[in-house]
Amino acid sequence: MDPCPFVRLTVDSLLLKLPSVTRPAGPAGIHPTSTPCFCTLSLVDTVPSPSKTAPLPLSSPTNTDQTTSLPSSCPSISFTLDPTMLQRLNGRCAELMVSVYAGHQTGHACGVGPARAIGRVKVSVDTETATSQAVVAQNGWVGLGAGGARLHIVVRAEPDPRYVFQFGGEPECSPVVFQIQGNWARSRRSGCARQPVFSCRFNVDRRRNTRSRSLPPPDRSTKGKINSWFDSLRQGNISPRTLKSPTQRPRSDQRKGWTVTIHDLSGSPVAAASMVTPFVPSPGSARVSRSNPGAWLILRPDKSCPTTWHPWARLEAWRERRPSDSLGLRFELTDPTSNGTGASIAEISLGLKKGGEFVIETGSGSLCGEGFVMGSTVEGEGKISKPTVQVGVRHVTCMADVALFIALSAAVDLSMDACRLFSQKLRKELCADQEGSF
Repeated sequence: MDPCPFVRLTVDSLLLKLPSVTRPAGPAGIHPTSTPCFCTLSLVDTVPSPSKTAPLPLSSPTNTDQTTSLPSSCPSISFTLDPTMLQRLNGRCAELMVSVYAGHQTGHACGVGPARAIGRVKVSVDTETATSQAVVAQNGWVGLGAGGARLHIVVRAEPDPRYVFQFGGEPECSPVVFQIQGNWARSRRSGCARQPVFSCRFNVDRRRNTRSRSLPPPDRSTKGKINSWFDSLRQGNISPRTLKSPTQRPRSDQRKGWTVTIHDLSGSPVAAASMVTPFVPSPGSARVSRSNPGAWLILRPDKSCPTTWHPWARLEAWRERRPSDSLGLRFELTDPTSNGTGASIAEISLGLKKGGEFVIETGSGSLCGEGFVMGSTVEGEGKISKPTVQVGVRHVTCMADVALFIALSAAVDLSMDACRLFSQKLRKELCADQEGSF
């Protein structure tokens, strides 16, 4: 597989040193050592131009430029430059702008005026070199202008290659999944360098006995038989012809039995996402609540027995009401030695109108190590969604590893539909009374 070049730019060890003051500063008499400080960081001349804000701890007066003791609260901020951004730079250095302020980030608070600018510093980063090796662009103290304030900052850039995949259609339409080869920018313009690597099969089966809020019990047999709740995955879909009368039709107040199976090019199943906890509205409401979320299992086949499946991870989803309507997602790795418990990896909120990106930045267990693990785009409600999936190279040893992230991405995307208000209708591909397999 040919990865796409990405660069991860990390800013950490941020510390602010203000000049000594013999009298109160400002008309309000606020001493700089008691005034909160923060900084904004942005990449200049990049599209899009990301901007992030971080609090700034103050340096102890006893610290010198040579002996700096960094507090544990020093923030760490990261930016990602994708192939399109790197191509637009065309060999030029990326410019990181750091602007430092004294005051509250939210502006006026408790009678205190808006934040006051202290100074700014620009750091040039050789991103062209950073595509192949780590680069330290800044490490130490820099001046912030005429006021005498100084900022301690470490800026480094390192290669962060990723495999990039894209669904050829919406997950519920059983699309082909393509890999975007190394020159991502060129493939997006011309449609070239797209290689099919997986196919999806979406099924709706309301006959399955799903379990509420818990994983299936661990397999106790020596042969590791597949759990009964997953038998229907091998047996196929329910036929709508069996639903003869309105009384036989499934209830509309729950969404269950959705399964996405990922196949390799030979047609063998290599991963799956199975809805194990139905998505149901909370009492007196039309929404899936955080207190009773729906859930998916991400499964992998046994290497020695392809008809046996083992849980790899669990994804819960619900609909948030405040501060605005959003999709809540919680991802955890399952522990095969325990009874359904696992290590929580990420909890993310995505806007229901605009969607966003489901990102796993750090991992544990089988996702050992720090940094980017995977990311998947999600469109808002009612929009056509063809998820783009990025997977960090360090977390992939074979295509079967990738398939798990593809299945996870499909579950994340389908959760946007599963968490729609129950007063709204789902598209026909998501309903069990449609003919055939999707």
